[in-house]
Amino acid sequence: MTSLSAQESAPVSATASGLSPAPISAGETEIGWVGTGVMGAAMCSNLLAAGFGLCVHSRTKSKAEPLLPHGADWCDTPAELAERSDVIVTMLGYPSDVRDIVLGGEKPGLLAHCSGGETLVDMTTSESALAAEIAEQAAAKGVASIDAPVSGGDVGARNGTLSIMIGGDAEAVARLEPIWEVLGSKWVLQGGPGAGQHTKMVNQILIASTMVGICEALLYAQEAGLDAEQVLESVASGAAGSWSLSNLAPRMLAGNFDPGFYIEHFVKDMSIAQAEAASLGSPAPGLSLALERYQQLAAEGHGRLGTQALVLAMAEEADLEWQHK
Repeated sequence: MTSLSAQESAPVSATASGLSPAPISAGETEIGWVGTGVMGAAMCSNLLAAGFGLCVHSRTKSKAEPLLPHGADWCDTPAELAERSDVIVTMLGYPSDVRDIVLGGEKPGLLAHCSGGETLVDMTTSESALAAEIAEQAAAKGVASIDAPVSGGDVGARNGTLSIMIGGDAEAVARLEPIWEVLGSKWVLQGGPGAGQHTKMVNQILIASTMVGICEALLYAQEAGLDAEQVLESVASGAAGSWSLSNLAPRMLAGNFDPGFYIEHFVKDMSIAQAEAASLGSPAPGLSLALERYQQLAAEGHGRLGTQALVLAMAEEADLEWQHK
């Protein structure tokens, strides 16, 4: 696997975190993981296969149960998980979930149960300001905090080929390299707290317009009477190629709208990106166009379908029938 080390990938100086610069090791490090959905469960499986000790907690225990026969331990509460773990990872749905689980809401959060020396890693796609807030409160307790959202979908999560976008202290990030190596094929430290989340917004803005273009193109191919699978053979390897075209367009053609990434979560991501872009004064008309169409799908009750279901909304808008296999 290829990577950029923390020192090579960004001009972020190490701060006094109280952590040893020596990397963690699979045999000695206990990872606590909160959130075992489509992505989280696959990522946990890879960590278990690599020999890491893993304790898990999820709002719905049934989602975590397939991991238990493979060596994961169930924790009844986030508090129990925090008290057992050296590294605590959250992979949740929404920023509000991250705030409640990490900082606390009606009950104390994970951070309240840390004694100092732990590392918090939030891999949720969330808000840069929240990442900075968590890092500030964590530092006051002697806890390192890293925001590390990912891209690569369910395929990347299963195969351990995610792209990991990281914000945080360089020393703490370098120490977790054995984890990055298991989960991703590329990990880059983008800057301080919140920089990983800003980078993920760049990623989501790129994907938003790309998905609209893919649906427009496939509908064009259909109406022109072309064999869409043959068309993909030509265009996916050319200048128009992209991860979404190679991985999601075949699902559209097969009528497979099962979630690799939920529409409702993509709506959340794009809404965050739209707000961030507005605060920066950065134009995002393509993002707004995609968000409007995905919001339409979610409003029609399709929020739990995969993002490739956008083709259904765009076909309906044009009064066409999507002719999948």
